[in-house]
Amino acid sequence: MGNTPHELATEFPEHVAKISALKQTDAHFARLAEDYHDLNRTVHRVETNVEPMGDMETIELRKKRAALKDEIYRMLVN
Repeated sequence: MGNTPHELATEFPEHVAKISALKQTDAHFARLAEDYHDLNRTVHRVETNVEPMGDMETIELRKKRAALKDEIYRMLVN
């Protein structure tokens, strides 16, 4: 899956350097980024029917991904 949408570098291209730095210096940020990456890959597999899932479960995964992305963004701009 080389072209997974919603990767952090794609979502926040202006913050790529800060994302990389925070992953190395902030354990909490690194964990959030990893959780986001794992969840984003899961959502992509569901959306492409590699791992089909019910609508409600898919919606919940998307909500969790959005919440993680919001938290990551707050850390990037502060």
